[in-house]
Amino acid sequence: MAPTQAALYDELATGDLQLSWSEQELPERERTKHVHRLHPYLGKFVPQLVEALLGRYVKPGGRVLDPFAGSGTTLVQALESGHDAVGVDVAAFNCLLMRAKTARYDAFALEKELRDALARRGRATRKPRGYLAEWYAPRAAAELLHFRSLLEEYEHADVLRVVLARAARSARRTTHFDLEFPERPQLEPYWCHKHKRECRPVEEADKFLSRYLLDTLERIKAFARVRDRRRAAEVLHGDAREIDLGGSFDAVLTSPPYPGLIDYHEQHRYAYELLGLDDRRERELGAAARGTSRVAVEEYVAGISDVLRRCADSLRPGAPFIVVVNDRRDLYPEILERSGLRLVDRLERHVNRRTGRRAGEYFESILVATR
Repeated sequence: MAPTQAALYDELATGDLQLSWSEQELPERERTKHVHRLHPYLGKFVPQLVEALLGRYVKPGGRVLDPFAGSGTTLVQALESGHDAVGVDVAAFNCLLMRAKTARYDAFALEKELRDALARRGRATRKPRGYLAEWYAPRAAAELLHFRSLLEEYEHADVLRVVLARAARSARRTTHFDLEFPERPQLEPYWCHKHKRECRPVEEADKFLSRYLLDTLERIKAFARVRDRRRAAEVLHGDAREIDLGGSFDAVLTSPPYPGLIDYHEQHRYAYELLGLDDRRERELGAAARGTSRVAVEEYVAGISDVLRRCADSLRPGAPFIVVVNDRRDLYPEILERSGLRLVDRLERHVNRRTGRRAGEYFESILVATR
């Protein structure tokens, strides 16, 4: 008989550090607190895990580096926990999202602009082409294109870009239960597994723009109340194997991509298409398009090792290198060795919930290493 969740978590507890939470202990509204839900993002840290690891391993006021920063969970939690942080990512959309989450705002000016944009919603007269024509109903495409036409008039254009991307994700012609990986446009009514009834493809975008403009405003305000205003986060758009990391760090805390699992550029294609973002998917380590062949895995090991080795060169002597990973292929012993890192601790956590159709459970490891 499998152990109960409570018994399983008792076994996984290490010292005073709890790494695993049940759904009851940590519901989704807390896992997606404040700016962590400015835009859905697959494969991100649980922020409470990052908070616990920062408290355990990073000295007060220390400077933290995340070379695979993704949606910016490490950066956000570093600011909340009183640390400066630097995040690197090769994906332009990820960097846009991180900057919107971590920037300092004049709350009054931000609210004025977002409410002004809300009042100016409308429809563009130009006809959509290509991806927009294929994946959006005519009304939805016209509303998204009109909103896009307003962006450059605002000081907080990056926040509005994130709102636009989030609305575009929801307004696509796809089923409600498959927003993460839609394979083709849904043009006809369908039986919805999420709502347990027949649903129709989305026809408009304005309702999402309205909802997300107000939600984004409230989330940024909520984060402003808990962040340490003395601390700052820097976002670097580039390949961590090559980019200047900018000085020394007191810790690395990261969760690298897994080989052959998610193509983050393709997953956020609607944002790249609407916003004209710089697509560098050919530089993405572990991209799903490369698969999991022997050659692809060897390239992944070499690439991750190169990143970790460069990061290790920027660490202060004795500083911790913390990697959160589901190493089902047992690649990280070799990666750490090739990176010149020595494993000093390995902690296990049980992941009992993912969002959407990727719901399920598995185990992941927290590897703590040093030079």
